[in-house]
Amino acid sequence: MYSGVPGNLVAFACKVSFQRGHQGNVSFISKTQLIDHYQKTLGAMHFGGRLMIIETHAALKLINRYF
Repeated sequence: MYSGVPGNLVAFACKVSFQRGHQGNVSFISKTQLIDHYQKTLGAMHFGGRLMIIETHAALKLINRYF
């Protein structure tokens, strides 16, 4: 029932990032056990600690997938 909802929310954040002139870049703090999952499903990069970032290329993929 909720499959795809988190990805859709992140895609929306990337879309807003583009609208505000930030090239789709988004960062967020992940729970430790979800770091690998976010790398695989969202194309996020592990930046250190629990910090994750989504850069322009991955943001465009998410936006194209959900919008």
